[in-house]
Amino acid sequence: MADKTAYIFPGQGAQVIGMGKDFYDTEPLAKQFFDKADEIVGFELSKICFEGPEDQLNSTTISQPAIFAVSVAILEVLKSKGLIKQANVTAGLSLGEYTALYAAGVISFEDGLKLVAKRGQAMQAAADASKGSMVSIIGLEQPAVEKLCVEAAGGRLLSCANFNCPGQIVITGDIEACKRALTLAEKYGAMKAIELKVAGAFHSEMMAPAAEELKKAIGQSQISAPGNIEIIANVDVEYYKIKEQISQGLVKQLTGTVLWQKCMERLLADGVTKFYEIGPNKVLTGLMRRINRKTNIVNINSIAGMNELIGEN
Repeated sequence: MADKTAYIFPGQGAQVIGMGKDFYDTEPLAKQFFDKADEIVGFELSKICFEGPEDQLNSTTISQPAIFAVSVAILEVLKSKGLIKQANVTAGLSLGEYTALYAAGVISFEDGLKLVAKRGQAMQAAADASKGSMVSIIGLEQPAVEKLCVEAAGGRLLSCANFNCPGQIVITGDIEACKRALTLAEKYGAMKAIELKVAGAFHSEMMAPAAEELKKAIGQSQISAPGNIEIIANVDVEYYKIKEQISQGLVKQLTGTVLWQKCMERLLADGVTKFYEIGPNKVLTGLMRRINRKTNIVNINSIAGMNELIGEN
């Protein structure tokens, strides 16, 4: 089995004020992508990435297109300089799957950015219309978390949203059920339970109205069939084969569970020996250290990170 290379891209929560600014200031190609992003969304998205304010950058409607734009700008600079091996496969955590689709050549920058902007707006609207939350459970495995969800739910909606890595599972649902889960987690043996700063119950049935909106937007987007670069789906840990699967996977992702740990384990089993995490922060690198400590993963979120690659090449 030949050694394979994967590009992986972060999702919502990876945003940080100042992200991408060093690329914008020093790399004309990155500036082109940020300027284009501002033009597409119709406001100064780049300025919010670089300067905040934090509450604005952290909002669902802004953070999603912001992370997509920053990740693409960094990716294109790295590719233009020949600093990263050509990917055999791409993957992204939740929102990051859109960047993975762009990197695999199945969606344009403009269509991808418009879709993630629409996704953020639809998710915010669904969150505003329902009272939901999310909680990260640390130190418990799936069976215990599922039992915790049943007890904490009390007849309300509560389910697993993200299987990120061993000992880190995010649950999602009704805000009261989430509060009960916070107090019950210790009883089940969790090291800790942390309420996430999110607008609502993402990756749950509370996002059904957003899924309907997203379905319409995807129908108006140009999505190609996958070519030489494979893309692995969050929702079922399978490689997308046809464009209809991509449309269905993106819609299902809003109300379904993100199987990130299994996606990474599948890529490792299928011969990926080199991973590049491209985009703001180091979230996925941290998760990979918990999934398989020996994995060769390089994180590039800054010019300094890129310069390290230059030194190695």
